[in-house]
Amino acid sequence: MTDKTLPPSRDDFAHVTEWVFDLDNTLYPHRVDLFAQIDRNMTTYVADLLNLAPEEARKLQKQYYFDHGTTLAGLMMNHGVDPHHFLDAAHQIDYSPIHADANLSEAIKALPGRKFIFTNGTVRHAEAAARALGILEHFEDIFDIVAADFVPKPAGATYDKFASLNRVETKKAAMFEDLPRNLVVPKALGMKTVLIVPENDGATLERWEVMTEDDDHVDYVTDSLSNFLRALL
Repeated sequence: MTDKTLPPSRDDFAHVTEWVFDLDNTLYPHRVDLFAQIDRNMTTYVADLLNLAPEEARKLQKQYYFDHGTTLAGLMMNHGVDPHHFLDAAHQIDYSPIHADANLSEAIKALPGRKFIFTNGTVRHAEAAARALGILEHFEDIFDIVAADFVPKPAGATYDKFASLNRVETKKAAMFEDLPRNLVVPKALGMKTVLIVPENDGATLERWEVMTEDDDHVDYVTDSLSNFLRALL
């Protein structure tokens, strides 16, 4: 079996002219734990909406996330939640834990071709995080959950809409993600797939966030996006 954690082959990415990046725990590292703030906001929203104790709200929140791709999708389907109201509440967070990353900025800027952010979050959230990282100016477009008509990754139709809207030739694309299941469709579309994992083994992950031996749709695994990209230059 090929070791997916080996440094990338430049030849393996020589054809790539479309670079597609997830946002949370991908463009910024897992250790920043920015998503923990969003997670708490979502738990509070579910608790207030359904009059649940925090522990019950969190359990339901995670079940919707697992079943539907996002907590929002489950809330919309089962409770008719206004998605804009939910997203505004979820993303009331402090971005100060994110620091500018000059190495990442230089690496993304140097990549040949177009760069995109493809997120289950919002444009506002992606812009704030990318601006804090010092990389926002390098991206051609941000495709968010609103552009996806609130149908989240890993739904195939959402990848199709992203590719169609941005005229992305998927066989010349690479996608970077922190969730293995979100790379299934990109691999089927002919993209190179790169899984971003936490920098240390002590990170707490949900069961569906962990790669298994059956995840043949993942081409490469790295715990440093910056180092991975720099190896391609």
